[in-house]
Amino acid sequence: MGREFAAAHQYVSIGTHYEDQTFPRLAQFFYEQAEEERGHAMKMVKYLLDTNCKVELGTIDAPANHFESPIDPIKLAVEQESKVTVHISELFGIARETKDYQSEQFIEWFLEEQVEEEATMQDLLDVAERTREIPMLLEEYIAREHNGG
Repeated sequence: MGREFAAAHQYVSIGTHYEDQTFPRLAQFFYEQAEEERGHAMKMVKYLLDTNCKVELGTIDAPANHFESPIDPIKLAVEQESKVTVHISELFGIARETKDYQSEQFIEWFLEEQVEEEATMQDLLDVAERTREIPMLLEEYIAREHNGG
């Protein structure tokens, strides 16, 4: 849960960075990603409550707020999604090891979701790298591939 909330927090920070740099479509894309990550965290909260588990929220570290180039926030997003996949895989392993089949099935959805999340961010990074000299082309990519953000 904490990692999903932290991801949402980081994506809001990335969105504000892009908005400040006048990349409105990238900003909107990351704001929407933040809402999606928050939704994932809330799905976990609901599952824990539905299975009579105690929910304890901890602190979330401050997100990165300063970036040197238009590519750096996307690189951070790729790294973040990769780390989340590792942690979700660990949870899946624990569920399987302890024969908690309900949790295994629940976590499987997140593993499938991570395939999409990583692919989306990697595609965005690939385009960002190719358009390094003209970063506004990222705006066009987002408009074309993600319905305007």
